[in-house]
Amino acid sequence: MKTLTLMLSLLALAGCGEKPAPPSGVRLALNWFPEAEHGGFYAALVHGYFQQEGAQVEILAGGPDAPVIQRVATGAVEFGVCNADDVLNARAQQAPVVALLAPYQTNPRCIMVHASSGITAIDQLQNLTIGLSQRPAFSHYLRKKFPLTGVQIVPYPGNVAQFLLDPRFAQQAYVFSEPFVARKQGADPRVLLVADIGFNPYASVLIATEETISRRPELVKAVVRASLAGWEHYLRQPEPTNQQLHQLNPEMDLDILAYGVEQSRPLVQLAGQPLGNMSLERWQTLLQQMAEAELIEPGKVKPEEAFTTRFLQ
Repeated sequence: MKTLTLMLSLLALAGCGEKPAPPSGVRLALNWFPEAEHGGFYAALVHGYFQQEGAQVEILAGGPDAPVIQRVATGAVEFGVCNADDVLNARAQQAPVVALLAPYQTNPRCIMVHASSGITAIDQLQNLTIGLSQRPAFSHYLRKKFPLTGVQIVPYPGNVAQFLLDPRFAQQAYVFSEPFVARKQGADPRVLLVADIGFNPYASVLIATEETISRRPELVKAVVRASLAGWEHYLRQPEPTNQQLHQLNPEMDLDILAYGVEQSRPLVQLAGQPLGNMSLERWQTLLQQMAEAELIEPGKVKPEEAFTTRFLQ
């Protein structure tokens, strides 16, 4: 924590006296390989919305444990994509990152079980093996909230191979990827949304640092506006962007990308909610849940400082 704080202080001092750069030549780091969950950002690139706003944006693919927060916090990139719980964790460690836009109003994280297991809700998870990652906040929240009687927790395998072999195996997943792959290979996946138990962090959140927001507000405004336009276009007409996503990530065939858009629409577009909107109440609830899961010390983070809707107006 002290090392990160010192690094950020040095970077801030090094930047003193520099003139704000125009909104061009910036980088946006993803938290995973290019998939449907990033479709709106790529649509902004494919359809020229970034250029229309005067921003030349390079999107950098991520991967397992992609250090998005660190790259944004240290100035290696100007923008990043992560989940709301990552933002709160970062701020608890003195990394001044701020959420600007939240495409996924309902988190796509789920627990995937076999329909033959008879399990229809997360509170029914018992007497089976679950593949869970140790890092995500939802994993800790599940363990705190439910007894998980007779459940053996093993590391998340990163694929559906074990799920296909064992009818008593469940695993974490995203609604638009693993269930599709498992069903395509003959399995009977049932999706249990983590959001249904009340743990619902915003997902695919666009972030920047407090310094970038303060010193380069026109750049931030340009990237947010273009990203919003990109998400609107992607949900309406995803095919051109999906072609680009497939080229960048050949493992994502066009059929799974089309399925991803279909599954994403109800998670992104909520009735009565502007695209990308965020509320203080949602951030407060998430922070309280993370404190209950002993992930963040109570009082360590001010939720109102973790996000801004200034550029969504």
